[in-house]
Amino acid sequence: METLRTPTRPIAGQKPGTSGLRKKTRVFIEPGYLENFVQSIWNGIGGVAGKVLVLGGDGRYFNEHAVQIILRMAAASGAARVIVGQGGLLSTPAASHLIRKRGTDGGVILSASHNPGGPDEDFGIKFNTPNGGPAPESVTQQIYEASTRVEEVLSLDAPDLPLDRLGEQQLGAMIVEVVDPVSDYADLMETLFDFNAIRALLQTGFELRFDAMHAVTGPYAVEILERRLGAAPGSVLNAVPLPDFGGGHPDPNPVWAKALVDAVFAPDAPDFAAASDGDGDRNMILGRGVYVTPSDSLAVLAANAHLVPGYRTGLKGVARSMPTSRAVDRVAEALNIPAFATPTGWKFFGNLLDAGMATLCGEESAGTGSDHVREKDGLWAVLLWLNILAERKMPVADLMADHWARFGRNYYSRHDYEALDSGIAAQLMRDLRSALPALKGRTAAGLAVTEARDFAYTDPVDGSTATAQGIEIDFEGGARAVLRLSGTGTEGATLRVYLERYDAQDTAQDPQHALAPVIAAVDALAGVQARTGRNAPDVIT
Repeated sequence: METLRTPTRPIAGQKPGTSGLRKKTRVFIEPGYLENFVQSIWNGIGGVAGKVLVLGGDGRYFNEHAVQIILRMAAASGAARVIVGQGGLLSTPAASHLIRKRGTDGGVILSASHNPGGPDEDFGIKFNTPNGGPAPESVTQQIYEASTRVEEVLSLDAPDLPLDRLGEQQLGAMIVEVVDPVSDYADLMETLFDFNAIRALLQTGFELRFDAMHAVTGPYAVEILERRLGAAPGSVLNAVPLPDFGGGHPDPNPVWAKALVDAVFAPDAPDFAAASDGDGDRNMILGRGVYVTPSDSLAVLAANAHLVPGYRTGLKGVARSMPTSRAVDRVAEALNIPAFATPTGWKFFGNLLDAGMATLCGEESAGTGSDHVREKDGLWAVLLWLNILAERKMPVADLMADHWARFGRNYYSRHDYEALDSGIAAQLMRDLRSALPALKGRTAAGLAVTEARDFAYTDPVDGSTATAQGIEIDFEGGARAVLRLSGTGTEGATLRVYLERYDAQDTAQDPQHALAPVIAAVDALAGVQARTGRNAPDVIT
């Protein structure tokens, strides 16, 4: 097979964000666009000659074609072996596990996570390092710099491989190993959780409903929940992965999974419901008559993890992204373990996990995980909840009430203003940053500001720093607001406003009502509605 050497030029804007490179699908399918970035990955990590890689994606539109392109490029650049999920599918947590289990030199994951899929929607690609986690900034910077110098793309002149067939195939001198994308991951889950206890819970008539949102988690959920744990057939909804996610938006929140939320508030509600996203790393947890926020979920899991086999010896520490509520901090204090607040982006948890400084990690954006892999893991979170419910023998609503009675409640919500004019959004943040020194002591809408800062982080493991990670404003009485621009969208700018207020006594309020004073204070300080022209957020979670 001939190695093709195609001259190329750098393409502007191929700078990976917090979760790799994400663009509109039509950008990725432009001739040479994907090829330029993949070649930049190879060049940025010092080449792939003799290396072993994992490859797979969430099955969105262009996934199959992209996998074939990457295989030919890996072979042309001398890779020894690529382990690819059958059909080109691998959930992000399963890919992380496979990288770690097989001791590979890293992996390429194709996904735009919770963003929609289709020819007019979104696509993404990222490189994970040998620890199984997303590439740290030092590596993504090397990849970006390589993208600004790339002059040649190497590929093998070869036909597509049949990726539906398990086993080894030859592509030039490289071995392509097609593996079952589910089995290794499912086996790992059996080592962490008491499947007998969960199976017994389901046998009591406990009704479970899991919405896979026509995304990659479907086959994993069917295998684990229905086949191995015995949930009733059909408990997993929308289980078949589709290139456009069935025309839906694979983001597990009350807006995009509204049908599931409606179901738990209906008279015939299931006992427990959950959903996961496009690539399987996020989760939404629901019980009969109750929605559990991601921040509360992390706190409940931390408080009860010792009941589960994989965490019976206790937690080494917990970590949250800075915008995530401080609910888990209160649990950590009670358990006398460290609690870390990091910038947004799962890669910041990697060093803490590798160093044994944290066991559980979580983000308000519905990502939760532990040291079993180096990615957030949606189905893992669902299984941890089920195992805890099996041990505590109480409904989700009662478990939440019990938790708040012990620790108090951090009322919390995130308001998203999507597809804003990028210039307006950036100017809003610049003006607020400039005003930070004068905010302390100021009163806004009746709330006094006690502290205001531009969050910066120094990694306790390697000393690396990250600055300008979001504006954090503390108010009297334990209230807090965070404003930051999201790095995971593909169109315009998304302003995220995170709102939090602690109450040790009255834990049964509607969150938006409880947070009303904080909402008013933030608007008075930042002028979000006046500057954006929006009377309300596009999404409230």
